[in-house]
Amino acid sequence: MELPVVALMAAAFLAISSGIEAASRPGGELYIRPSPRKTLWLPWRPRHSSYPQQVHISLAGENHIRISWITHDDSSPSVVDYGTAPGEYTSSSSIGETTSYFYLLYDSGKIHHVVIGPLEPDTVYYYRCGGQGREFHLKTPPAKFPITFAVAGDLGQTGWTATTLDHIGQCEYDIHLLPGDLAYADYMQHLWDSFGELVEPYASSRPWMVTEGNHEKESILLFKAGFQAYNARWRMPYEQSGSPSNLFYSFEVAGVHIIMLGSYTDYDVYSDQHAWLKADLAKVDRAKTPWLLVLLHAPWYNSNYAHQGEGDRMMAAMEPLLYAAGVDLVLAGHVHAYERSERVYNAGLNSCGAVHITIGDGGNREGLAQRFHQPKPEWSVFREASFGHGELKIVNETHAHWSWHRNDDDEAVKSDEVWINSLVSSACFAKRMPELRNILMTP
Repeated sequence: MELPVVALMAAAFLAISSGIEAASRPGGELYIRPSPRKTLWLPWRPRHSSYPQQVHISLAGENHIRISWITHDDSSPSVVDYGTAPGEYTSSSSIGETTSYFYLLYDSGKIHHVVIGPLEPDTVYYYRCGGQGREFHLKTPPAKFPITFAVAGDLGQTGWTATTLDHIGQCEYDIHLLPGDLAYADYMQHLWDSFGELVEPYASSRPWMVTEGNHEKESILLFKAGFQAYNARWRMPYEQSGSPSNLFYSFEVAGVHIIMLGSYTDYDVYSDQHAWLKADLAKVDRAKTPWLLVLLHAPWYNSNYAHQGEGDRMMAAMEPLLYAAGVDLVLAGHVHAYERSERVYNAGLNSCGAVHITIGDGGNREGLAQRFHQPKPEWSVFREASFGHGELKIVNETHAHWSWHRNDDDEAVKSDEVWINSLVSSACFAKRMPELRNILMTP
């Protein structure tokens, strides 16, 4: 039923007067955002202590995949059997490591991380963890364009999370990129377990590449260092990229170099992360990887009232490096809304800068950040406080298509899209490349 005109006008007036960005559907009808949904409670399913749980996969270097899972039997073997046909395992691997952690009265169980490969690109493999349990399958990313990334940050474990994951599951993608705030465990370690169960159907079949957010920190002054659960459970390929920390790393896939930065570890010009970033950017071969992407949690360009200015110090320290390297796209979370910018640098429009996208709207329990500053900054193209997910399809060396899909009554509605040209194909990049490379190479 359509709302009366008076009601629509009143709703629009209230939205604008309170600083809330009014959204509309095709045809100009005002979009009335649905209310928050409750935290999910997954049913308890009794399992044998050696049964693999919370299975998820990530990239682990060229043509290799890391498979991670948890058991509650310390004698469970850390081995993965795999092959290209269901039930026919022609290869086996026990290369990797196991770990565990205690957090107050909580015992994580045995966390297995096993690397398999080398694997063929764009190929479906069937695998079994620990010699028992059900069979899983995964698809390796392609070795060349096109390649598609699903993007959703600040997931949590609510009804909206389930809808977002369902929408992502319906799209054809190769890798999931998550710019921080995974489980929203916030010291309650059993919520890491329920999150692992919730995402297993998706994270066991496509690589999930994540970076940390503020909800992963979980530090206790003088008692617990931060990121204990995150580092133990979500092992990323930091060693392969020369990083000293699981909190920041890089990887390459199908002509794309992707850098995952840590918003909650040191990032000033004297930090390990800054030194690593500078060295990593200097090594990027844009002839081999014409696209350069960065993910972090706290956005640098944000016109929402929520978390305003929290990324400023990191931007001051690192944006010059990203600009010098010609980063195409920066994806962030933290703010529970969606926003896309023009190409921007040093707070102004710049055709050689990066496109910045905030997508911290995966489905968290804290709700949406509905208040935006007015008027809209000149660099901000589209912004809306709704739950949703993004899809980035890099078609070739020069063109990529970005789209954002709003969760609308449990259906994914494409609400923003844009074609992006790579900087390596632009005149500004070619002319200034020697000058910018000098910045990266200078001690």
